[in-house]
Amino acid sequence: MFCRYRRPLLLRSVCKCRAVLTCFLGLAVALASCQAHAQTPSGLELLGRGVNFGNMLEVPRDANWGVTYAEDYPRLVKSAGFDTVRIPVRWSAWTDARPPYQIAPEFMKRVRRIVDACLDQGLKVVLNIHHFEELFERPADERQRFLAIWKQLAVEYSQAGDDLFFEFLNEPHQNLTADLWNPLFAECLAEVRKLHPQRWVVVGPDHWSNIQALKDLKLPEQDRRLIVTVHYYLPFNFTHQGASWVTPVLPTGLEWTGSQTEMSALRKDLEMVADWAKQHKRPMYIGEFGAYESADLNSRVRWTRSVREVCEELGMAWGYWELAAGFGIMDPQSRQWKPELVRALLPNFQ
Repeated sequence: MFCRYRRPLLLRSVCKCRAVLTCFLGLAVALASCQAHAQTPSGLELLGRGVNFGNMLEVPRDANWGVTYAEDYPRLVKSAGFDTVRIPVRWSAWTDARPPYQIAPEFMKRVRRIVDACLDQGLKVVLNIHHFEELFERPADERQRFLAIWKQLAVEYSQAGDDLFFEFLNEPHQNLTADLWNPLFAECLAEVRKLHPQRWVVVGPDHWSNIQALKDLKLPEQDRRLIVTVHYYLPFNFTHQGASWVTPVLPTGLEWTGSQTEMSALRKDLEMVADWAKQHKRPMYIGEFGAYESADLNSRVRWTRSVREVCEELGMAWGYWELAAGFGIMDPQSRQWKPELVRALLPNFQ
Protein backbone atom coordinates (compact mmCIF):
# COMPACT_ATOMS: atom_id res chain seq x y z
CA MET A 1 0.00 0.00 0.00
CA PHE A 2 2.80 2.39 0.79
CA CYS A 3 4.33 1.99 -2.64
CA ARG A 4 0.97 2.27 -4.35
CA TYR A 5 -0.12 5.55 -2.70
CA ARG A 6 3.12 7.36 -1.97
CA ARG A 7 3.36 9.10 -5.37
CA PRO A 8 -0.27 10.35 -5.47
CA LEU A 9 0.08 11.68 -1.93
CA LEU A 10 3.22 13.56 -2.89
CA LEU A 11 1.52 14.96 -5.98
CA ARG A 12 -1.40 16.19 -3.93
CA SER A 13 1.01 17.88 -1.53
CA VAL A 14 2.88 19.52 -4.37
CA CYS A 15 -0.36 20.75 -5.90
CA LYS A 16 -1.44 22.23 -2.59
CA CYS A 17 1.93 23.99 -2.23
CA ARG A 18 1.66 25.34 -5.75
CA ALA A 19 -1.84 26.59 -5.07
CA VAL A 20 -0.69 28.33 -1.90
CA LEU A 21 2.31 29.81 -3.73
CA THR A 22 0.13 31.02 -6.61
CA CYS A 23 -2.27 32.62 -4.17
CA PHE A 24 0.62 34.27 -2.32
CA LEU A 25 2.14 35.61 -5.54
CA GLY A 26 -1.22 36.92 -6.69
CA LEU A 27 -1.66 38.70 -3.38
CA ALA A 28 1.84 40.15 -3.63
CA VAL A 29 1.14 41.49 -7.12
CA ALA A 30 -2.15 42.99 -5.97
CA LEU A 31 -0.47 44.62 -2.99
CA ALA A 32 2.30 45.97 -5.21
CA SER A 33 -0.32 47.39 -7.56
CA CYS A 34 -2.14 49.08 -4.70
CA GLN A 35 1.16 50.44 -3.41
CA ALA A 36 1.95 51.80 -6.86
CA HIS A 37 -1.39 53.58 -6.91
CA ALA A 38 -0.78 55.02 -3.46
CA GLN A 39 2.76 56.15 -4.27
CA THR A 40 2.36 57.66 -7.72
CA PRO A 41 5.36 59.92 -8.32
CA SER A 42 4.59 63.55 -9.00
CA GLY A 43 5.15 65.07 -12.40
CA LEU A 44 7.75 67.34 -10.83
CA GLU A 45 9.70 64.31 -9.60
CA LEU A 46 9.60 62.68 -13.04
CA LEU A 47 10.24 65.60 -15.40
CA GLY A 48 11.15 68.61 -13.27
CA ARG A 49 11.80 71.90 -15.03
CA GLY A 50 11.86 71.93 -18.81
CA VAL A 51 11.94 73.93 -22.01
CA ASN A 52 10.61 73.22 -25.50
CA PHE A 53 12.86 73.12 -28.57
CA GLY A 54 10.12 74.90 -30.50
CA ASN A 55 10.14 76.17 -34.09
CA MET A 56 12.91 73.75 -35.04
CA LEU A 57 11.63 70.30 -35.99
CA GLU A 58 7.87 70.88 -36.08
CA VAL A 59 8.04 73.24 -39.05
CA PRO A 60 6.75 72.17 -42.50
CA ARG A 61 9.25 70.27 -44.61
CA ASP A 62 12.04 72.51 -45.92
CA ALA A 63 10.56 75.54 -44.12
CA ASN A 64 12.30 77.82 -41.65
CA TRP A 65 10.52 79.53 -38.77
CA GLY A 66 13.56 81.54 -37.70
CA VAL A 67 15.20 79.01 -35.39
CA THR A 68 17.65 76.30 -36.43
CA TYR A 69 18.87 73.68 -33.98
CA ALA A 70 22.43 74.38 -32.86
CA GLU A 71 24.80 71.75 -31.51
CA ASP A 72 25.43 73.69 -28.31
CA TYR A 73 21.74 73.99 -27.33
CA PRO A 74 21.66 70.87 -25.11
CA ARG A 75 24.79 71.97 -23.24
CA LEU A 76 23.49 75.50 -22.76
CA VAL A 77 20.10 74.28 -21.56
CA LYS A 78 21.66 71.84 -19.11
CA SER A 79 24.16 74.37 -17.74
CA ALA A 80 21.37 76.90 -17.20
CA GLY A 81 19.68 74.44 -14.85
CA PHE A 82 16.90 72.79 -16.83
CA ASP A 83 16.07 69.11 -16.29
CA THR A 84 14.10 68.29 -19.43
CA VAL A 85 13.83 69.16 -23.10
CA ARG A 86 10.60 68.60 -24.99
CA ILE A 87 11.25 68.03 -28.69
CA PRO A 88 8.24 68.74 -30.94
CA VAL A 89 8.54 66.98 -34.32
CA ARG A 90 6.35 67.16 -37.43
CA TRP A 91 6.90 63.51 -38.32
CA SER A 92 3.99 63.51 -40.79
CA ALA A 93 5.92 65.85 -43.11
CA TRP A 94 8.66 63.23 -43.42
CA THR A 95 6.49 60.12 -43.61
CA ASP A 96 5.21 58.49 -46.80
CA ALA A 97 1.50 59.02 -47.42
CA ARG A 98 1.05 55.36 -48.47
CA PRO A 99 1.80 52.05 -46.74
CA PRO A 100 4.13 51.10 -45.20
CA TYR A 101 4.31 54.80 -44.22
CA GLN A 102 8.09 54.88 -43.90
CA ILE A 103 9.74 57.79 -42.11
CA ALA A 104 12.52 59.30 -44.24
CA PRO A 105 15.73 57.67 -42.93
CA GLU A 106 17.75 60.90 -43.06
CA PHE A 107 15.15 62.68 -40.95
CA MET A 108 15.00 59.81 -38.46
CA LYS A 109 18.79 60.11 -38.07
CA ARG A 110 18.58 63.89 -37.73
CA VAL A 111 16.10 63.68 -34.86
CA ARG A 112 18.02 60.81 -33.27
CA ARG A 113 21.20 62.90 -33.12
CA ILE A 114 19.36 65.67 -31.28
CA VAL A 115 17.69 63.26 -28.87
CA ASP A 116 21.01 61.55 -28.13
CA ALA A 117 22.79 64.89 -27.67
CA CYS A 118 20.25 65.92 -25.04
CA LEU A 119 20.43 62.56 -23.27
CA ASP A 120 24.23 62.69 -23.31
CA GLN A 121 24.04 66.00 -21.44
CA GLY A 122 22.00 64.35 -18.70
CA LEU A 123 18.73 65.91 -19.83
CA LYS A 124 15.45 64.06 -19.92
CA VAL A 125 13.71 64.15 -23.29
CA VAL A 126 10.02 64.22 -24.18
CA LEU A 127 9.71 63.24 -27.86
CA ASN A 128 6.38 63.88 -29.56
CA ILE A 129 4.39 64.09 -32.77
CA HIS A 130 3.57 67.73 -33.43
CA HIS A 131 1.34 69.40 -36.03
CA PHE A 132 -0.11 66.20 -37.53
CA GLU A 133 -2.68 68.35 -39.33
CA GLU A 134 -3.91 65.55 -41.61
CA LEU A 135 -4.83 63.43 -38.58
CA PHE A 136 -6.77 66.31 -37.05
CA GLU A 137 -8.68 66.83 -40.30
CA ARG A 138 -9.22 63.18 -41.28
CA PRO A 139 -8.78 60.91 -38.25
CA ALA A 140 -10.08 57.75 -39.92
CA ASP A 141 -7.95 58.16 -43.05
CA GLU A 142 -4.75 58.90 -41.11
CA ARG A 143 -5.15 56.39 -38.28
CA GLN A 144 -2.87 53.75 -39.82
CA ARG A 145 -0.17 56.29 -40.66
CA PHE A 146 -0.22 57.57 -37.09
CA LEU A 147 0.17 54.05 -35.72
CA ALA A 148 2.90 53.26 -38.26
CA ILE A 149 4.93 56.29 -37.18
CA TRP A 150 4.89 55.15 -33.57
CA LYS A 151 5.71 51.56 -34.45
CA GLN A 152 8.83 52.85 -36.21
CA LEU A 153 9.75 55.15 -33.33
CA ALA A 154 9.24 52.29 -30.88
CA VAL A 155 11.79 50.23 -32.81
CA GLU A 156 14.21 53.13 -33.27
CA TYR A 157 14.32 53.89 -29.54
CA SER A 158 13.89 50.36 -28.21
CA GLN A 159 17.27 50.48 -26.46
CA ALA A 160 16.94 54.01 -25.08
CA GLY A 161 17.21 54.54 -21.34
CA ASP A 162 14.56 55.67 -18.90
CA ASP A 163 15.25 59.37 -19.49
CA LEU A 164 13.40 59.23 -22.82
CA PHE A 165 9.65 59.84 -22.60
CA PHE A 166 7.18 59.38 -25.46
CA GLU A 167 4.35 61.84 -26.09
CA PHE A 168 2.13 60.35 -28.78
CA LEU A 169 0.45 63.51 -30.03
CA ASN A 170 0.55 67.22 -29.33
CA GLU A 171 -2.79 68.98 -28.78
CA PRO A 172 -5.45 66.74 -30.37
CA HIS A 173 -8.18 68.96 -31.80
CA GLN A 174 -10.53 69.68 -34.71
CA ASN A 175 -12.12 66.40 -35.88
CA LEU A 176 -9.98 64.30 -33.55
CA THR A 177 -12.45 64.61 -30.69
CA ALA A 178 -12.24 62.83 -27.37
CA ASP A 179 -14.47 60.01 -28.63
CA LEU A 180 -11.89 59.26 -31.31
CA TRP A 181 -8.69 60.25 -29.51
CA ASN A 182 -9.20 58.12 -26.39
CA PRO A 183 -9.44 54.77 -28.24
CA LEU A 184 -6.72 55.77 -30.72
CA PHE A 185 -4.35 56.57 -27.88
CA ALA A 186 -5.15 53.23 -26.20
CA GLU A 187 -4.50 51.37 -29.46
CA CYS A 188 -1.19 53.16 -29.99
CA LEU A 189 -0.19 52.53 -26.38
CA ALA A 190 -0.83 48.80 -26.75
CA GLU A 191 1.47 48.70 -29.81
CA VAL A 192 4.27 50.68 -28.17
CA ARG A 193 4.07 48.66 -24.95
CA LYS A 194 5.21 45.56 -26.88
CA LEU A 195 8.72 47.03 -26.96
CA HIS A 196 8.45 49.58 -24.14
CA PRO A 197 6.52 47.96 -21.29
CA GLN A 198 7.91 50.33 -18.64
CA ARG A 199 8.59 53.57 -20.52
CA TRP A 200 6.71 56.62 -19.27
CA VAL A 201 4.26 57.93 -21.88
CA VAL A 202 2.83 61.45 -21.90
CA VAL A 203 -0.78 62.02 -22.97
CA GLY A 204 -3.03 65.07 -23.12
CA PRO A 205 -6.76 65.55 -23.73
CA ASP A 206 -8.38 66.80 -26.92
CA HIS A 207 -9.38 70.43 -27.57
CA TRP A 208 -5.75 71.54 -27.81
CA SER A 209 -4.93 69.89 -24.45
CA ASN A 210 -7.03 72.55 -22.77
CA ILE A 211 -7.35 72.22 -19.01
CA GLN A 212 -11.15 72.10 -19.30
CA ALA A 213 -10.89 69.00 -21.52
CA LEU A 214 -9.32 66.85 -18.79
CA LYS A 215 -12.77 65.62 -17.83
CA ASP A 216 -13.07 63.90 -21.22
CA LEU A 217 -9.71 62.10 -21.12
CA LYS A 218 -10.10 58.35 -20.64
CA LEU A 219 -6.97 56.32 -19.92
CA PRO A 220 -6.30 52.57 -19.63
CA GLU A 221 -6.68 52.20 -15.89
CA GLN A 222 -4.21 49.33 -15.58
CA ASP A 223 -1.34 51.26 -17.18
CA ARG A 224 0.29 53.29 -14.42
CA ARG A 225 3.23 54.57 -16.47
CA LEU A 226 1.30 57.48 -17.95
CA ILE A 227 1.94 61.19 -17.38
CA VAL A 228 -0.94 63.51 -18.19
CA THR A 229 -0.21 66.83 -19.84
CA VAL A 230 -2.14 70.04 -20.43
CA HIS A 231 -1.06 73.38 -21.87
CA TYR A 232 -1.60 76.70 -20.14
CA TYR A 233 -1.84 80.03 -21.96
CA LEU A 234 -4.41 81.90 -19.87
CA PRO A 235 -5.42 84.66 -20.06
CA PHE A 236 -5.10 84.09 -23.81
CA ASN A 237 -5.54 87.75 -24.74
CA PHE A 238 -2.45 88.48 -22.65
CA THR A 239 -0.20 85.56 -23.62
CA HIS A 240 -0.98 85.79 -27.35
CA GLN A 241 -1.34 89.54 -27.86
CA GLY A 242 0.14 90.58 -31.19
CA ALA A 243 0.68 87.00 -32.40
CA SER A 244 0.26 86.96 -36.18
CA TRP A 245 -1.22 83.44 -36.35
CA VAL A 246 -4.18 84.35 -34.11
CA THR A 247 -7.25 85.54 -36.05
CA PRO A 248 -8.11 88.30 -35.48
CA VAL A 249 -4.76 89.51 -34.16
CA LEU A 250 -5.17 90.44 -30.50
CA PRO A 251 -4.39 94.05 -29.56
CA THR A 252 -1.16 94.71 -27.70
CA GLY A 253 -0.64 96.74 -24.57
CA LEU A 254 -2.38 94.42 -22.08
CA GLU A 255 -0.36 94.08 -18.88
CA TRP A 256 -0.38 91.31 -16.28
CA THR A 257 0.31 92.89 -12.93
CA GLY A 258 -0.06 89.90 -10.63
CA SER A 259 -3.03 91.48 -8.86
CA GLN A 260 -5.08 89.49 -6.38
CA THR A 261 -7.75 88.91 -9.03
CA GLU A 262 -5.23 87.74 -11.62
CA MET A 263 -3.44 85.46 -9.17
CA SER A 264 -6.71 83.99 -7.93
CA ALA A 265 -7.71 83.08 -11.48
CA LEU A 266 -4.30 81.54 -12.23
CA ARG A 267 -4.25 79.56 -9.01
CA LYS A 268 -7.82 78.34 -9.49
CA ASP A 269 -6.93 77.02 -12.95
CA LEU A 270 -3.81 75.18 -11.84
CA GLU A 271 -5.36 73.82 -8.66
CA MET A 272 -8.16 72.35 -10.76
CA VAL A 273 -5.53 70.54 -12.84
CA ALA A 274 -3.68 69.33 -9.75
CA ASP A 275 -6.93 68.13 -8.15
CA TRP A 276 -7.72 66.10 -11.27
CA ALA A 277 -4.27 64.54 -11.14
CA LYS A 278 -4.65 63.67 -7.47
CA GLN A 279 -8.10 62.20 -7.98
CA HIS A 280 -6.91 60.00 -10.84
CA LYS A 281 -3.51 59.26 -9.28
CA ARG A 282 -1.62 60.47 -12.35
CA PRO A 283 1.54 62.62 -12.56
CA MET A 284 0.85 65.99 -14.19
CA TYR A 285 3.00 67.92 -16.66
CA ILE A 286 2.25 71.43 -17.91
CA GLY A 287 3.97 70.71 -21.22
CA GLU A 288 3.61 74.22 -22.61
CA PHE A 289 3.14 77.68 -21.15
CA GLY A 290 4.53 81.04 -22.18
CA ALA A 291 3.76 84.65 -23.08
CA TYR A 292 4.52 86.07 -26.53
CA GLU A 293 7.17 88.76 -26.99
CA SER A 294 4.59 91.46 -27.90
CA ALA A 295 3.64 91.70 -24.23
CA ASP A 296 5.79 93.97 -22.09
CA LEU A 297 8.73 92.17 -20.51
CA ASN A 298 7.84 92.93 -16.88
CA SER A 299 4.37 91.44 -17.34
CA ARG A 300 5.83 88.36 -19.04
CA VAL A 301 8.27 87.87 -16.19
CA ARG A 302 5.56 88.22 -13.51
CA TRP A 303 3.19 85.82 -15.27
CA THR A 304 5.91 83.27 -16.05
CA ARG A 305 7.22 83.27 -12.49
CA SER A 306 3.71 82.91 -11.09
CA VAL A 307 2.85 79.93 -13.27
CA ARG A 308 6.14 78.25 -12.43
CA GLU A 309 5.80 78.82 -8.70
CA VAL A 310 2.23 77.51 -8.48
CA CYS A 311 3.06 74.48 -10.64
CA GLU A 312 5.96 73.54 -8.39
CA GLU A 313 3.94 74.17 -5.24
CA LEU A 314 1.37 71.69 -6.57
CA GLY A 315 3.98 69.10 -7.61
CA MET A 316 3.49 69.53 -11.36
CA ALA A 317 6.31 69.41 -13.89
CA TRP A 318 6.49 72.12 -16.53
CA GLY A 319 7.98 72.85 -19.95
CA TYR A 320 8.30 76.48 -21.00
CA TRP A 321 7.34 77.34 -24.60
CA GLU A 322 9.96 77.90 -25.94
CA LEU A 323 13.73 78.30 -26.21
CA ALA A 324 14.55 80.84 -28.89
CA ALA A 325 11.62 82.12 -30.98
CA GLY A 326 8.71 84.51 -30.26
CA PHE A 327 8.16 83.25 -26.71
CA GLY A 328 11.85 82.52 -26.25
CA ILE A 329 14.25 82.89 -23.36
CA MET A 330 17.37 82.96 -25.54
CA ASP A 331 18.50 85.06 -28.50
CA PRO A 332 19.16 82.53 -31.30
CA GLN A 333 21.82 84.68 -32.97
CA SER A 334 23.93 85.68 -29.98
CA ARG A 335 23.18 82.53 -27.90
CA GLN A 336 22.62 84.92 -24.98
CA TRP A 337 19.96 84.19 -22.39
CA LYS A 338 17.25 86.72 -21.59
CA PRO A 339 18.11 86.78 -17.89
CA GLU A 340 14.87 88.22 -16.49
CA LEU A 341 12.78 85.49 -18.11
CA VAL A 342 15.23 82.72 -17.30
CA ARG A 343 15.28 83.72 -13.63
CA ALA A 344 11.48 83.63 -13.60
CA LEU A 345 11.88 79.93 -14.47
CA LEU A 346 15.14 79.12 -12.71
CA PRO A 347 15.57 81.26 -9.57
CA ASN A 348 19.20 80.20 -9.13
CA PHE A 349 20.22 81.06 -12.67
CA GLN A 350 23.47 83.07 -12.76
